[in-house]
Parts: sequence; structure tokens; C-alpha cells
Amino acid sequence: MELAALYKRVIGLDIHQAQITACALLEEPDGTMRIEQRQFGGFKRDRRELAHWVASLKPEEVVMESTGIYWKSPYAALEAVGIRAKVVNARHVKHVPGRKTDVGDAHWLATLARAGLLRGSFVPPAKLRELRLIARQRQKLVGQLAAEKNRLHKVLTDSGIRLGVVVSDLHGQSARAMVKALIAGQPPHAVLKLASRRLKAAREEILDALQGELTASHRFVLDELMRHIEEIEARIARFDARLLAELESEHNTLALLQTIPGVDLIGAAMLLVEIGTDMDAFGSAERLASWVGICPGNNESAGKRKSGRVRKDNPYVRRLLCEFAHAASRTTSVFKSKFQSLLVRRGYKRAIIAIGHKILRTL
Repeated sequence: MELAALYKRVIGLDIHQAQITACALLEEPDGTMRIEQRQFGGFKRDRRELAHWVASLKPEEVVMESTGIYWKSPYAALEAVGIRAKVVNARHVKHVPGRKTDVGDAHWLATLARAGLLRGSFVPPAKLRELRLIARQRQKLVGQLAAEKNRLHKVLTDSGIRLGVVVSDLHGQSARAMVKALIAGQPPHAVLKLASRRLKAAREEILDALQGELTASHRFVLDELMRHIEEIEARIARFDARLLAELESEHNTLALLQTIPGVDLIGAAMLLVEIGTDMDAFGSAERLASWVGICPGNNESAGKRKSGRVRKDNPYVRRLLCEFAHAASRTTSVFKSKFQSLLVRRGYKRAIIAIGHKILRTL
């Protein structure tokens, strides 16, 4: 099949960890086609050489596949010489059978780009790309914190202590003080004095929950877990402070995002880092939801609706939206009534995804 050309000078880049394969399709003034193929390494000097070679050809389009994180350094090198490359989704690039080589991949990318068949993915500005490192590492730390808290709860249960039964949050101020006292070896009657008067459980129930068989090994593991939990919490606080300091100029945008039910300051900052402030880059709310991977799948054949499972496109934004949905479902807003109506018909998980989708379209 012959593809009609919309661009005369295009370059396709097939990027791997240690090698970059480039293919340039160049139309000469007399109408003849010239193909240039080059291979570059993955180091800084190689990326700089690639950028200068691309700039010397003066291409109209430069496309690369979004292969993991390997595209980021070449993209930054091209950006430094004034070239805004298109980062395309590998799922959208259909390889021709029998041409599965690095050179073939680069040539096929260039061929599709020359015909105008590729649409670039959203790439935020350089500052937001840097802040993504902070925001995404913070999400990893939050996951580690949850895992350590669950482990501490499990060790307490293993020792026969059922404090989690009588308190709603095992890591609240009062409960944490009691856990630390148990680790220090204080008797249950002394630990009971640390219980807050606001706890709904009766004092007798709390005292029964504090009874257990804490061995020296239990205390050692609990002490190490508690230290690690507090260390991770301190790290998260430092990440929060750095992220908010870097986004000081976006104070009004953050305040506007917080008007949406379920969105707090840190959530607004992390969402802003992921999707940016220019919604025109996505074109529409539907495309934004598709880019995040939170909209229902569109799969119909022979008049039958097949699986509508969401895709795993941007897990960081999807995780944030699910957190917002959980919070919004407990507020007095339109999201709560929508969640309750979906909960009966579709189940809890589908209802949360639907509310997250609705929140994203509200932005």
C-alpha cells in the first residue's frame, strides 16, 4: 500500500537503552527520495551527536516510540537544539511483517510520520518533567508506608494484641503512643492511660485489646517497623515541602483544583505535575480520559459489546483519581449521589473508577 506523503523531511527514531537507530526520509528538490540511516549509542556524547545530526537535516517531523523511560534523554537532547519531537504510543504503531529489526522499526516510524498518520503523546514542559520525579517517588514512598503499617498491624496481631479492633486508625496519635509504650515494655494498665478520651471504645475493651504475649522478638521487629514508618513519614514530608515550593508560582491553579470535592493540596499538586495546565494539549476531556486510561474501553464487534476494561496508560494519575473518588464519595456533593447510585448497579470498584472519570472530566 502506497501512503500519500504530507511531509517531505521526516526522521524516525527507534530508541533502546544502549542504542538509538535513526532513519531519515528526505525528499530532494527534484522529487527523488533519499534515505539516511544512522546508529548512535546511548551515552551523553552520543545523544548530543544525534541532536546535531537531526538538526543538520532540518526535518519537518521527528518521531520516536515511547519505550519505557529511554526516550526521555534523547528527547531532552533534541529539545536543547530547538526540536520538539513527537513521542508516539508504541501500541499505535503497527509493524509490517518481516521487517522486525531496529532499522525496519525506524524506517516504518518515518514512513508513517511522512504520511501524517502518527499523533504525538502529551509531553509536559521540562520543569514539570523534573517535578514528576518528585511526585512519582512520593507515590512510591506512600506505598512503602502503607506496606510497613500493615506489617506492624500483622506483628501486633501475631502477638495477640488486638488494638486494631478498638481503634479506627492504628497509627493515630493515641494509638501510636500506646504501641510505642507496649514496645518499651510498659504493662497494659500503664499503656491504657495514654488512650485518648475521644476513643469510642470502653476502657475495659481497650484494656482487653492490649493484653497479649509480646516476646523480645516481637518488640524488636515492632521497634524497627515503627522507626522505619516514622522515617518514611519524614521523607514524605520533605517531598511535600519540595514539591509545593517548586509550584509556588501555580498557587492560583492549585487553589482552583482544591475546589473539586475530594482534592486536597498535595493531590492537586501531584495532578498538576502529571497533566500540566494547558488542557488544549489533549484536545478534549474525552482524549484526556483516554490518555489517563480511566475511560471505559470501546470494543464492539458484530453488534455485541465486549470487554470495556480500562487500559493501563498512566497509573500515577489513575491512582490519584481513585484517591479523589474515595474522598469525594464521602462528601456532600454530586459525586456522592452518583457513587451511591453506581454502587448498587455496578459494584464498588467500578463505581470508584466512574467517579474518578467524572472528576477528571470536571477539570
